[in-house]
Amino acid sequence: MSSAPSVRPRSDVSTAVGLVGVAGLFVWIAVCRNWALIAEALAIPGPRAPMSGPYAAVATLLFTSLPMIAWSLAVDKVHRRPSTGIDWRLERRMRDVLRVSVTKVVGLWATWAAIGFFYCVGRWYWDGQYLFAMEVIGVFAVPMVLLSVPYVIWLDRYLVDPRDSAWHFGAMLIGREGWESGQVAKHWRAWAIKGFFGAFMISILPPGFAAVVEADYLAAAADPVRLAQTLFETLFLVDVQIGTVGYLLTLRPLDAHIRSGNPFLAGWVAALMCYPPLVWGTMGRADVMGYEAAIGGWGYWLAGSAPLLWAWAALLVFLTAVYAWATVAFGIRFSNLTYRGVITHGPYRYTRHPAYLSKNLFWWCSTLPFLVTNGSMTDMVRNTVMLSLVSGIYYWRARTEEAHLMAEDPNYRAYHAWMAEHALITRSMAMLSRIARPRPAVLHPAE
Repeated sequence: MSSAPSVRPRSDVSTAVGLVGVAGLFVWIAVCRNWALIAEALAIPGPRAPMSGPYAAVATLLFTSLPMIAWSLAVDKVHRRPSTGIDWRLERRMRDVLRVSVTKVVGLWATWAAIGFFYCVGRWYWDGQYLFAMEVIGVFAVPMVLLSVPYVIWLDRYLVDPRDSAWHFGAMLIGREGWESGQVAKHWRAWAIKGFFGAFMISILPPGFAAVVEADYLAAAADPVRLAQTLFETLFLVDVQIGTVGYLLTLRPLDAHIRSGNPFLAGWVAALMCYPPLVWGTMGRADVMGYEAAIGGWGYWLAGSAPLLWAWAALLVFLTAVYAWATVAFGIRFSNLTYRGVITHGPYRYTRHPAYLSKNLFWWCSTLPFLVTNGSMTDMVRNTVMLSLVSGIYYWRARTEEAHLMAEDPNYRAYHAWMAEHALITRSMAMLSRIARPRPAVLHPAE
């Protein structure tokens, strides 16, 4: 008999959280696109032009995050969940938690100093798009340090166990007894993820935001290739904005804290291979695993057929929309390599890895690596093999992430089992895998 639950396990994030964030994002985009008219009507001094600069892009985070925070607290009431580790009835006195809080602040400040040092020695952080990320982080560093003191003291008054992983790291630094090396490792896994991916996400905000604010959707409507590209940029902006909020709002009162970072080295290697500065071909680079040598792309090969262009454009937009939807489903909990609760709604009803599946299908369908403009069989084979390897890396990432979550949460194990029995894509792929797997030979005794 099957051990899978008959009902899909409940998601730790409601569907509405991500949707209100997207609504806030598009409200701000509308304001920025129509800023000239708004400024003129309200007699606001300054240029009469769309606001597409990098600071407007950062402001988008506010318009995206505030609706999600409000919904999470007022409607979903996530601050009352036991998974936060908070008991609001405790209300300890400040003097009772001060020693613990000071130890924790020492750990946090030392962590931030180490991340700052990493930024300083990482040459790539001081060139190109990362320069803006360093500027933003520099502006917010001092307020974050100052506000961390009252925040930690306030929260420690209500935490069931104030001696979290930050406390263990601080206790190790100042020589207090009771710290555990496993908790220190847990602390650093979480902050390494925030430090590495947080800077990357901030660095890619401005270009995508400017492209959407300045886009001429009406002019693009007549050309399937141009329209598709414009919609790609819009959907990628949704993904980046919601994802960046997820990296920033790792707060216990929102039940969005990082409960654990992936403990498997293979998971880290597979993930970091997909991002700068270690990126190997997954973002279009023409080195090591580059798969775009002499390619024409879908617009080139289908140029002779308007119906095919429109159909292919619709397919690619759909795949991009699924990719963005997969991020929106996380609400304020998106981040790589972490366990922050289980997501079972949205596209996660059909496959456990909708983002990876849609992203890789998009690459195959948009680049068409097996077609090359120079007629070279060598380039054709190289492109196809290299993109196959990239897809293999994402399969590797998926397996390491599943191993992490399966070890952490019985709710995820129930979801994993339910998906194997009931999810359309997951079940179908499992069936195909069983069909393709060779059956062992059956040996019959001689008669």
